[in-house]
Parts: sequence; structure tokens; C-alpha cells
Amino acid sequence: MSGATAGRPGVSGSRRVCGMQRTQSVLLTRLARVNPTAAFLGALVLVLVALFAPGIVGGALLLLLAAGLAALLVTTWPVQRTATRTLRLLILTLLVAAALMKIL
Repeated sequence: MSGATAGRPGVSGSRRVCGMQRTQSVLLTRLARVNPTAAFLGALVLVLVALFAPGIVGGALLLLLAAGLAALLVTTWPVQRTATRTLRLLILTLLVAAALMKIL
């Protein structure tokens, strides 16, 4: 085992990339490398376009964003604190409610 993983429970001698084991998803590895500012600005642009887009198109974009957020929430659930989980669930609920209001 290498010095970085020696003595750590649950960590085998497998090579780690971006703090993740090789066996984990390539998508998660790529997401770990995304610049947080770029991710925030991209999400902001998507929300603004969805809010200004007419009816069902805007609602569909918001639902698409909510689906991505839900997938991220499920993936990171085990490592989040209770307060963070609650806040993320609240934001997801508000996003879905806004999408449904936009569609109707």
C-alpha cells in the first residue's frame, strides 16, 4: 500500500483520482474537477433562461435542472450534514414548485 492509503479503513491500495477511488464513476471524477464558479454561473444562466422562457419550455428546463440537482443530492447524501440535507431538499422542492407553476 502507498503511504497515503496505509492504515486508512476502507481504502485499498487502488490509485486515487481527485480524492476518489478508481472504481468510482468517471462522471463523478469529472464533476469533482469542475470549477465551482463556472458551475454556479452555468446553473444561474439556466435558471434565468428557464424563468424567462415561455410556459412549458421554461418549466421543462427547470425540471431538467431539478433532476440534475436530485441526482447530485442522492449521490452526496451520505456525506452531508443534516442541516445541508435539509437546505438542499428545500431548494429542490422550491425548484420543482416553480417548474410546476411555470408549466401550469
